[in-house]
Formats: sequence, C-alpha cells, structure tokens
Amino acid sequence: MTLDDSGFLDIGSQHLEYRMIGPRPDVAPTLVLLHEGLGCVGLWGDFPDKLQKAVGCGVLVYSRAGYGQSSPVKLPRPLTYMHDEARDTLPALLDAIGFRRGLLIGHSDGASIVTIYAGSHQDHRVGGLVLIAPHFFTEDMGIASIEEARQAYATTDLRAKLARWHADVDNAFLGWNGAWLDPGFRQWDLTEFLAYIRVPMLIVQGEDDQYGTVKQIEVAQQECYCPVEVALLPGAKHSPQREASEPTVKVISEFVIRACSNLASPLPLRERVDRAER
Repeated sequence: MTLDDSGFLDIGSQHLEYRMIGPRPDVAPTLVLLHEGLGCVGLWGDFPDKLQKAVGCGVLVYSRAGYGQSSPVKLPRPLTYMHDEARDTLPALLDAIGFRRGLLIGHSDGASIVTIYAGSHQDHRVGGLVLIAPHFFTEDMGIASIEEARQAYATTDLRAKLARWHADVDNAFLGWNGAWLDPGFRQWDLTEFLAYIRVPMLIVQGEDDQYGTVKQIEVAQQECYCPVEVALLPGAKHSPQREASEPTVKVISEFVIRACSNLASPLPLRERVDRAER
C-alpha cells in the first residue's frame, strides 16, 4: 500500500490512525513506534520528528485501538490485551505497511508489546528493539502510581487534558487503568519472553520512573541472551522522550544507526536515505 503522511490503517475490524515521517518502508529501514498505556500518535509530540532527523530512517507511529482517533475497544479490556496486540494486530500492521527491515520502539505498554512480539516471533525483518520504560512484571510502586492516576482522573483536570488527544477519553483511560488495577493482573509477567529475543536491545529508563524500578532492567539483563544496552537517564521519570528529550534522542539514534548497519539492504543507510530524499 501507499502510505500518506497521515491517515488510517484498517487492520481487521480496527481503524487505526497513523503518521509516517521520512522515507517509506520500500526505500529505507523503518522505525515503528508503539505508545504508552495512555498514549497515541499526537502524544509522541515532536519526538518522532527528532528521531527521524537524527537517523534518516522512516518513522511510523500509530494509535492502537481505544486511543487517539482510532476505533474504540470493548471494555473491560481482557488482561491479555498486550499479548493480543503482539499476536494479532502488530504482525498484521507490519505486513500492511510493507515493513521490510527496521526496528521496533516501544514505550511502557508499547515496550511490553514489543517484548512479547520479539519473544514469540522470529521476524528477520527486525534488527533491534528499543524499550523505553518497559514493564516485564508488576511492582507495588507501579500499581500504587496507577491507583493515583485513577484518583487524579476522577478529581482533577487530568480527564480534560487527555480528552484533547483521545476521541473517546473514557475508553482510553478506563481500558488501561481498569486492566492494570484488576487483582488478576498481579500475576502478569513477561520474563519468559526475554530469553527468546534474538536481536540487540536498548532499554531507556528515567532514574525517577514512578511506574517501575531498575528491577525491570535487571531482569532483562539476567534473562536475555541477546545484547542488552542500558541508558538510565537522570532528571527523567516515566517518559524520558519528553522529560529528557535530547539525551533520549541521542542514545536511541546511536543505537538505531548501529543496528541498521547490520540490516540487509542494497545501499548503506545514509546513502540510501540521501537518494530517497533527492
């Protein structure tokens, strides 16, 4: 298919908004960005643009069902919603955009989905993973922060702020918050997938992340057989791409360029992108 700069992808019954920056997948490697549990295309801000400028690849961001301008989901979400996304929607989306080679970059819930996908699919098109503030298992402090978010949604202007970005803000918030606060979610654990990942991984986490501790990093280092690089950024919480934008773009772009150099392609990354933009 031909990708416009923005539009919608029909993946099964889902109508998913997307934004495409830079060269298309048939010309250069593509970075596919998966947002956080309350994110969407718009809430990435200018981070995708900065990343595209730094590396020269194409960058695709999309809003999962229930977020942004994408179609809503039925509530309550199943506790397997991230597994379902990795098993069903993500592979269909990669095929739909004509993904040939590149990296998957996920933030928070998006990082969990990327982990499940890479640990259960031997997709030779994927040359590396970037996991921003990933969750591999639940922690008490993270659950406490999610409970605080529920209170803020009910008593502060948080709902109004999120409504700027989501067509159905209650569908977005309650779908995420309700799943994470379900007592059954305490058993949620992705560590089994880590040992099956076969491509280099970069984990980026803020030193003051309110949703996860460095135990998330440590379990990846213990369980993974693939190379694991870590960037623990001072002055950042759960969203280093917003709270420490420059160092986040720098460390991710350096990793992406190294990973892309190992991807099979007829031209080196820089030369291929330069030709595409002429």
